[in-house]
Amino acid sequence: MHAIQTHILGFPRLGAESEPMLATRRGEDGALERRGAMLRARHWALQSAAGLDMVTVGDFAYHDHVAQHMQLFGCEPARFGFAPAEPDLARLPVLADGRDGQPGLAARQWFDTPYHYLTPEFSPATRFTLAAGRLLAEVAEAQALGHAVKAVLLGPLTFLWLGREQAEGGAALPARFGRLDLLEQLLPVYGALLDRLKRQGVAWVQIDEPILGLDLEPAWRAAFEPVYWQLNQVGVKLLLATYFSPLEENLSLACRLPVAGLHVDGIRARHELTSVCDWLAHPKVLSVGIVDGRNIWRCDLERALAALRPLLAKRGGALWLAASCSLLHVPLGLARESAIDPELRAALAFATEKLDELAWLKAMLGEEEEDAARGAAPSHARAVSAARRASVRSAAPS
Repeated sequence: MHAIQTHILGFPRLGAESEPMLATRRGEDGALERRGAMLRARHWALQSAAGLDMVTVGDFAYHDHVAQHMQLFGCEPARFGFAPAEPDLARLPVLADGRDGQPGLAARQWFDTPYHYLTPEFSPATRFTLAAGRLLAEVAEAQALGHAVKAVLLGPLTFLWLGREQAEGGAALPARFGRLDLLEQLLPVYGALLDRLKRQGVAWVQIDEPILGLDLEPAWRAAFEPVYWQLNQVGVKLLLATYFSPLEENLSLACRLPVAGLHVDGIRARHELTSVCDWLAHPKVLSVGIVDGRNIWRCDLERALAALRPLLAKRGGALWLAASCSLLHVPLGLARESAIDPELRAALAFATEKLDELAWLKAMLGEEEEDAARGAAPSHARAVSAARRASVRSAAPS
């Protein structure tokens, strides 16, 4: 039997009533941490209840996850003059809006989505130090609730690529300086974080490198193999995640990186799934983003099954099912949306409904394998398919 597992790359950061955003707007600074913990616990419970094999930790952010990584790696620009004891939550609005005559960080579009992130500023004076207390505490929260944890990090190359070169204190940038020059000092900090996660009992770390879907300059492409060779030495299992685009000329590079698994966007790169399957060596895990994480429509489950069956047969081993990207890009769920027209509602799937779709796909593939193993008639699988399809209300729009 194949080892089929389900997971997601990330979940919406806001709750059903927009917490903790409401706490921020109301100035309830003392309540913000408590609201965040309640929200994380609620969202992990939804993932667990849907049968996901692990919950994702590290996707939650009070502002945006790139700003969160600036704090995680201790590289907030020195121009803001943060005191060592200044709480990280108090620093976030300063990074966004500025203070004392210093403008806030530029907001840039997160790839081709409507979301924006605060742009890191890098100079030859940039230094990285690990400040992992918040992430490790969230891992401990999830573990204390009995969840199997997969941590998620933005990859080092994507993190540097998303930033910009910016001189500190009015000094001119050296002519030959580029932010990729900082990789050598950033990598040991990433390695230290991976080691901390491993020692805390985290078996898998999802490490997002969506720039693998871009037309990269040769120096950036050449950096991937030595980077992941070094990070792989830590010994924690790495799931390299790409999304938002096909891999194209980076397909073979992504498949041969020394990681334990690769996630690909099965919606925008469906035409590449067979090639990825052929290039990805065993026993690496293939994670297929088969449910669209960016739209609000129900998945065509029969079409998804048709795409997954040959991949499962080819792998001869582990296959993971996921949404194509983080579910950050869709609303939380339909449960509170009572005003939606019933006909339209039947065609919608928000984040919680997409969890159910993943659970259905896993169950259906498992049923088909069981039928094949015992020689059951295909009609049995079709009957189970119809019943489970009804149970998740998965009729897709035509």
